[in-house]
Order: sequence, then C-alpha cells, then structure tokens
Amino acid sequence: MSGELDDDVEAEQTISINEYLNDVEEKELEADLVLGGDEGKECTYSKGYMKRQAIFSCLSCAPEGNAGVCTACSLTCHDGHEIVELWTKRNFRCDCGNSKFGEFFCKLFPSKDVENAENSYNHNFKGVYCTCNRPYPDPDVEEQVEMIQCCICEDWFHEEHIGLEPSDEIPRDDEGEPVYEDFICKACSAVCSFLSTYPQTIWAAGLRRNAGCNTNKDKDVLEEIPSAGGSGKLENGICSNGSPREDNAIANTSAESVTGGKGVTGESSKKIFDLVQCMNDGGAHIACLFGDNIVVDGSISLTKPLFLSKNWRATLCRCKKCLSMYEQKRVPYLIDEEDSIAEYERTAKQKREEKLQQQEGAELTFLNKLGHVEKMEILNGIADMKDEFHNFLVCFQ
Repeated sequence: MSGELDDDVEAEQTISINEYLNDVEEKELEADLVLGGDEGKECTYSKGYMKRQAIFSCLSCAPEGNAGVCTACSLTCHDGHEIVELWTKRNFRCDCGNSKFGEFFCKLFPSKDVENAENSYNHNFKGVYCTCNRPYPDPDVEEQVEMIQCCICEDWFHEEHIGLEPSDEIPRDDEGEPVYEDFICKACSAVCSFLSTYPQTIWAAGLRRNAGCNTNKDKDVLEEIPSAGGSGKLENGICSNGSPREDNAIANTSAESVTGGKGVTGESSKKIFDLVQCMNDGGAHIACLFGDNIVVDGSISLTKPLFLSKNWRATLCRCKKCLSMYEQKRVPYLIDEEDSIAEYERTAKQKREEKLQQQEGAELTFLNKLGHVEKMEILNGIADMKDEFHNFLVCFQ
C-alpha cells in the first residue's frame, strides 16, 4: 500500500515558484491581448462603434444570439450568467440593456439607443462556430483543437473544415507555428477576388496555390497591365517630388515591374509597394498600381481558403478606384491598420507595459514617502514572510 502512495507522489507533477509566476504572467498577458488592454471598468457604449474590441454574448439574457456586450458589462451586468467569449469583433457597439434585453437595464450605462443598427451578428453569438456549428470548447470532444478566425466574416473554423485540397497545407514553420498573418475562409474568398491581381509575395510562405486560381492565368492577367514611359525614383524610402504626369508614370512603371517575366520578390517588391504607399500617403496624385486590370467584377473567382503574409494589408492599392471597390465589396477595413489583430495586440501590449510602469512608479512613490522606521518594518516583514514560506516548503521535502 505504501509503495502505491510513493508512486502516486512521484507521479504528481511539481513546479517551481518561478514556473508558477511565469505561468501567471503568461495568462495575464494572454488576457490583456484578448481584451485589448481594457480593464473592464467602464461600458464602451459612449465610444460608439469601436474599430475592434472584445465582445461577449450572454445566452441567459439573449438566447437568440442577437446581442453582444463589452468586457465591463460582461463582468458587472452579467456576472453569473451564461457568457460566451467571442474574442474580438470589428465596428461593434455594446448592446447591454437595449431593447434586445427586455426589461433588463445596463448598470453602467443605462441610457442607450433601442438598437445598434450597424452591429453585425453571426452564429458565434449563439455559442457555435465553424461550418459544423459546434460549440467551443466542444463537450463531445476529449481533445480540443485550436480554431482559425477568418479576418472577413470573423467566424472561427476547425482546420479540417476550412476546405483545403489534399495538395494544400496550412503555412507553418519547422516547429509547426503559423507563418501567416491573416486567414480568409472559403466562403469569403470570392469577395476578395481582387487579391489574385497582386504578386505572389502577398501569400504566406509563397503558397500561391492557396489563391485558388490558375497560376499561369493569373500571370497572363498581370502581364496585360500596360506600361508607361517616364522617369522617377524612390531613394531611401522617400518619394521623389515630381509632376502628376511623372507620378503616374512611376506607378505604371512599378506595375510593369511587378508583372515582368522575372517576377518581383524581396527588396524589389518592397520598393514597389513603398513607392505606392508613399504616393498614397501624399494624397495628391494616386495612380492605381494595376491600371485597368484590377479584378472588380468577379471575373476571377477564388474558391479556396487564403493565407496572407505578414503586412499584406500595406501592399493594397489606395487609389480612388480601388477605394471605391473596397466600399462596394464592404471590405474598406482591410486598409485600416487598426482593424488587424496584429495591431490590436500591439496596442494591448503597449497598454500593458504602460500600466506596469505606472504600478512600479506608484510603488516607488509610496516607499519614498515612508520614513526610515516604516521602511525597516516593511523589509523585516518581507524577511519574516520569506522564512515562514521556506519552512512551509521544507515540510513537503
């Protein structure tokens, strides 16, 4: 009997204090990344339709899945309710306490419109995801599989349900970590048919096949872009000051370079898109990178999930014609840097660092205000606590 107990003790997992503290820190960071640095103290309704924020669905109050609440309301107004964590949603305004909640009123911001007409809802608000309409975590599955979020419809998908062909694969590095920045599901890929006009560098790990188009056909389409004469140059990332005619010539020449027989990768591709971005930022004379060949009418249909490389949004053309196309396809947010999850998490990390610095500053200020006697008492108390904690741990050796 004693032998079995010894085996159980040896089999029991043990961790060090440092490992425990590191685990706590990682979980806090993960929470901050999901919540975008929101401490959950105030309802976000007054901020209007936020570009991106953490949203929750309360199935106790809105079982039909047609309402979403912010972090603060999920903690204060819906404490103890059946809450579904939706991670983040774009252009969303907190619904807590509006007409969808019956006689229930928001405790933090009770004066709200009857309905947020610009909010969008999908089956995630009912607690189900993917094409299989299953919850996450799934109670009928022993091992939970991570899901991938589409950056267009913002639904979540199991890897086996995203519709990859046998010859395709999810772009990963040697350690199995994803090397793509954004994913577009099979259903939403048709909306983004214009992406087929861009060079191969837009696809994660150069997997052009994931675009779902015939590569040769795409190349032919690209090579039909007309070239133009003229001179212009981009030096050290700075756009040269030229006339409108020269600017157009530069953009058209860049388009020709993109579609040439040799192709464009690496530094050459970067210079082209730096040039286009420079022209766009100037706002004076913006020429379309792809001339008249940008895919607007859906003549090229994408029917596969797409995996986009890092910073792919920065390569998107921002001429008037393309901006109009984005509006027409209802994807203008693709050229908004604040829409991306990468930017959302970057901002969250920055807020976390600022918060930690403020806490450290407050602690130092508090200690500096204490007298010598009070400081010694605190140090002695810390030493006593360390000794007692050490004696406590010795009992388990």
